[in-house]
Amino acid sequence: MVVLRAGLCPGLTAEMIQVLRANGVRTVVDFVSSDLEDVAQKCSLSYKALVAVRRVLLAQFSAFPANGADLYEELKGSTAILPTGNPSLDQLLDSGLYTGEVTELMGAPGSGKTQVCLGIAASVSLGLKQHVLFLDSTGGFTASRLYQMLQAQAEDEEEQASSLEALQRIQVARVFDVYEMLRALQEVRDRLSQQVVSCTGPLKVVVVDSVSAVIYPLLGGRQSEGLAIMMQLARELKMLAKDFSLAVVVTNQVTRDSSTGSPKPALGRSWSFVPSTRVLLESKEAPWEEATMRRVASLAKSPRQPTGMQVELDIG
Repeated sequence: MVVLRAGLCPGLTAEMIQVLRANGVRTVVDFVSSDLEDVAQKCSLSYKALVAVRRVLLAQFSAFPANGADLYEELKGSTAILPTGNPSLDQLLDSGLYTGEVTELMGAPGSGKTQVCLGIAASVSLGLKQHVLFLDSTGGFTASRLYQMLQAQAEDEEEQASSLEALQRIQVARVFDVYEMLRALQEVRDRLSQQVVSCTGPLKVVVVDSVSAVIYPLLGGRQSEGLAIMMQLARELKMLAKDFSLAVVVTNQVTRDSSTGSPKPALGRSWSFVPSTRVLLESKEAPWEEATMRRVASLAKSPRQPTGMQVELDIG
């Protein structure tokens, strides 16, 4: 709730605010919902001046309706679809990652979440020549593995020569607690707000691997502020994606449903509203002597595709 203060709008002076407060009018809501004739009499203020101030405050703080057609055109103009570098995953996601949204990859340890994130970073950096920010909270990021993936994705000698260039377009920040992560995201917001980008191109993807690693230590026990901090992180990720047309990819752990035994995403119901799309990664069963890099990806949540869809991924 916005409190009335000097400089909030033209005509709202410190003297006027003092008189209004003495008569119980302290916030913008108090002011615009009051009978101004009554306020003018009680406070010995100019009715005309009060009307002018209310008109400005309404223009500043009211939510103006927009029709669906305008919103759809705005969405089309600001949304891009980014290939993940894995055709099967693109098929599952209805062509790829959508900017303006948060996409979650969830799975047990060893299910391939970090490997898929590295593949996405390689595809966006090499194929689209766009920048990627990789927030590593588990120590799972490996530059040598990423470089191998870039070279594997390169289709000719010229692209292979540019693999090192593509590697430079991927910025890595190691953040091992939620406060470091929030600071890193705020720095990104500040740079994007000031239109300060890296010397070689714009940022298009933010990867957070993993969000559960920094949130889990704050949940449960006596640390009641954990949920509030989790939702602060959620809000920052969603607004970053929406405000700057970024594709945000986060990884999450899974737990087991107590009644069915099936895997379900960690962090509970409050977090479930954060990602627009959720993909469950699971290891594909194979004989114990055969190591496999194949995974099964299942769509757990999507605004575009039916849930339950499955594809097989080769994450090698």
